[in-house]
Amino acid sequence: MIVLIVAFDQITKYLSKTYLQDGAVPFIKNFVQFRYAENTGMAFSMFGGARWFFVVLTVAICALGLWYLFSNRCKSLWYYWSIGVVIAGGIGNLIDRALNGYVIDFIEPLFVNFAIFNIADCAVTCGAAVLIGAMVIDLFRKDEHGKD
Repeated sequence: MIVLIVAFDQITKYLSKTYLQDGAVPFIKNFVQFRYAENTGMAFSMFGGARWFFVVLTVAICALGLWYLFSNRCKSLWYYWSIGVVIAGGIGNLIDRALNGYVIDFIEPLFVNFAIFNIADCAVTCGAAVLIGAMVIDLFRKDEHGKD
């Protein structure tokens, strides 16, 4: 799963860099368009220019996640899936940041004032949301059964 997500992310970024340099391409009219952008920071281009800090941070988070996955500590398939998806997104953006000094973004929502993002960003966001949801559900299950 991790390899497939990273491959899809890198292929879409390559296509973006190759075909979107001349301007935006509508995907769903007045809703989403594809537009090439280079992000040297993190979400919403915050902390631009901190390339090596983000490389080290991402390597550490991905390494910790991989250790957790392979240490047989995961409680459920939801944990495996969500952590794996977060790792895949982290690796996708890590490749860009380490090789180029920036992350390639290309998905631009038009219906709301929001940042341009990419497949790796979607993976990190979805994986983190599912992980938090699974942890909250586990917390309530423990409370229902009188466990710590």
